[in-house]
Amino acid sequence: MEYYQTIGILVGIWVSLALSLNILTGFAGQVSLGHAALFGIGAYASAILTVRYGYSFWAGLAGAVAITGLVGSILGLPSLRVRHDFLVLATMGINFVVVAVFKYMDFFGGAMGIVGIPAPSLGGYSFRGGLPYLALVWGYAALAGWVSWHVSRTWVGLGFHTIRLDEDAAEAVGVSVPRFKIYAFVLSSALAGGAGALYGHFIGSLFPDTFAFVESIVVLSMVIFGGVGTLRGPIVGAVVLKAAPELLRFVQDYRFTLYGALLVLMMMFQPQGLLGDGSWLWTRVEQLLGRSRPRPAEGSPEEVTP
Repeated sequence: MEYYQTIGILVGIWVSLALSLNILTGFAGQVSLGHAALFGIGAYASAILTVRYGYSFWAGLAGAVAITGLVGSILGLPSLRVRHDFLVLATMGINFVVVAVFKYMDFFGGAMGIVGIPAPSLGGYSFRGGLPYLALVWGYAALAGWVSWHVSRTWVGLGFHTIRLDEDAAEAVGVSVPRFKIYAFVLSSALAGGAGALYGHFIGSLFPDTFAFVESIVVLSMVIFGGVGTLRGPIVGAVVLKAAPELLRFVQDYRFTLYGALLVLMMMFQPQGLLGDGSWLWTRVEQLLGRSRPRPAEGSPEEVTP
């Protein structure tokens, strides 16, 4: 039972991480290959605040969210100058820079990382592992989902949508493209930072290579596999791609091969993702639920669906 609780905790953390990336890539259309760096910044920020400066987990979590959001506003600056493929390359480079900083600066523990990260506690009650930590993690995942849902139905979400469709047209109708891009980076980064804090306090130790570039590929795979731009997509993608290798140990060594093959197949045969709007499976689900509706014309506004 404890083993499955551990899997549930890890899946919940990656659900939050995938939802955070979906705000940036799915809602605002800014493809990032550096999200693992933000995940790591949140983890290290909380670890340093609690281990070295004696703050509580809750202060560390809040600090991780704030620090990562601030870093996200800085990392979002390249998006104001470059687009599409060049933005992908810029965010990819950020991932390598952040891991190198963690690995070669003594302040961050260097290659030896940070160990002895305390478990969360409240009123003398420890959340170390098991059902309490599982509830904490999925509570945060629910918060990330609610934030995504709420943003998608506000003027901020509308701004993200117009930028995703056409930045030049958005600028022409009065949308401040730079401002909304920074909004997307800050919000996405802050949620990723909170997920990183939860990861660090669950594992109890942090090492730089945990947040390497390949992990950014994994998170992006989850979003694309499930259905980019929806809420259900990143959740299902994270559950399937994180839980499957854990439950099927014999494919653990081929995890990244599996991710790559799934992405190629999705791009070829189902670019909307497994449960994206207009996908074969989601269309069948809507028909079963009696919710089928005509597909909108290409380029027309679509409301983000749960």
